[in-house]
Order: sequence, then C-alpha cells, then structure tokens
Amino acid sequence: MTRRWTESCSPIAATQRDVDKAGAINALLVRPINVLPQKAGDPIRPFARGIFEDIRPLLKPEVGVTKLRRATAVYVRLKRYYFASAQPDAMRHDLEGAVVEAVSEADRLEAQRRFLEMKQGGLAVEKTPDSEPPQPTKNELIRAALLKRRSSLSK
Repeated sequence: MTRRWTESCSPIAATQRDVDKAGAINALLVRPINVLPQKAGDPIRPFARGIFEDIRPLLKPEVGVTKLRRATAVYVRLKRYYFASAQPDAMRHDLEGAVVEAVSEADRLEAQRRFLEMKQGGLAVEKTPDSEPPQPTKNELIRAALLKRRSSLSK
C-alpha cells in the first residue's frame, strides 16, 4: 500500500500546458468556468464530485457531449491535477471555484499513486512481502493496446 503524504505542497500552480488543456474545455462552453486555471501560475483545483453534470448544460449547442467528456478526461488525467488532488489539504471545488468538500482519503491515495506512476514513467509499486502488484484498470489496458497497435503500424 502507498503511504499517504503528510506534508502539503499546495497550492499547485498550473503550467502553460495545464492552461491549454483547461482552455480546451472552456472553448466548448458558452461561458468559461472559474474552477479551471486561466493563466500559468493559477492554482489547479480538484473538481467536485459530479461536476460534469454541472458543466454539461454550459455546452455550446453545436458541440457534442463526447467531445466535452474527452476534453474533461484529458484535464483530470494531467500529472499536476493528480498532484493537486493528492495533497493532504486538497479540497474539491464547484464550477465557480468555491470549496465544496475535502478530497477523500481514498481519492487522495489514488491520485498520489497515479502521480507517482506518471512521474516515474511506469508503475509505482511499493514492494512488500505479502502484497500483490496492482492490476491495471480497464482504461489502462485499452490505452496500452492502442499504443502498441499504433507503434506497430508506424513501422
């Protein structure tokens, strides 16, 4: 099991890449949402649970829900988003950026695990005598299969 972090590095500042991914979400909406960083250096704030249902009504009429879902998924899978969610004092935020609740311990540990995986470029597994390595999620298996297929096509 991963040891939980006890020291906070909050707030986690957005990079230009994070802002670009946030901008991709805002570009699909009739108005920008304040929970997303607007410029590099703005804090990355974890979303409130179920926020997608709040974002969905703001979708531009000509844009499909799938496109919004993909853009949101890309953003919440950024390394710095995981890092912000893994902090001991991490809080979830609504559309306007107001604090709604604390990130649960289970969600913090999962964010920490995923952040460390991304940072190390592979699986972050702490070896203990009686623990088994974590099983990859369905999304991770699909992504790996697609990457494998794509690399074999380019040869």
